[in-house]
Amino acid sequence: MAGSESLEELAHPEYWDKRYSTGEEKYDWLRKFSTIKPFLNKHLPPASANPSMLQLGCGNSTLSKDLYDLGYHSQISVDFSPVIISAMEAKHPGMRWEVMDVRQLSFPADSLDIAIDKATLDAMLYGSLWDPPDEVKRNVKAYVDEVARVLNPGGKWLYITWRQPHFIRPLLQRPGVWTLQSETLADEPGGGGIFEYFGFVVTKHSETLPS
Repeated sequence: MAGSESLEELAHPEYWDKRYSTGEEKYDWLRKFSTIKPFLNKHLPPASANPSMLQLGCGNSTLSKDLYDLGYHSQISVDFSPVIISAMEAKHPGMRWEVMDVRQLSFPADSLDIAIDKATLDAMLYGSLWDPPDEVKRNVKAYVDEVARVLNPGGKWLYITWRQPHFIRPLLQRPGVWTLQSETLADEPGGGGIFEYFGFVVTKHSETLPS
């Protein structure tokens, strides 16, 4: 199926380099900052605490800059597309942008307070989620394991998705590593409630527990 092939392409940097080379200025998957801000306000520490934050698969979304403008200055925004990282560095030179694959992060273990994902994991998912293809299983496992590795004890991963929680929860579970909860995000004004969106709050245990 052509649609399936298109979804498969999303897991590869070549697709994104080509897309970003078209000059697309910005694109926010799922929802704009104003509609996810209540979820972030609820679960982020205050900016005055200066948490170390990792934006996973930042693309050309405004999310990193929007949070920066609210005082969250200790952010690192990563994406595996050199094209978009170069563009974002030129657009926001006071911020930190790095070319990095979320499946193989270069940060030390237990080094970051917050990780944020708005549809990056979604871009790895295709085929039946009842029985995902092997490539999906490999990509998702590598990604989730990396987030678990780099988060500080007590740190949080905030993940925003349009996928139903009963599909996502098994992909995120790491017994003895963290706890997770999900909530339905409020609809956009005038959105009509056609699609539901969900926020996962994944909190790493303060100490390693038996699995």
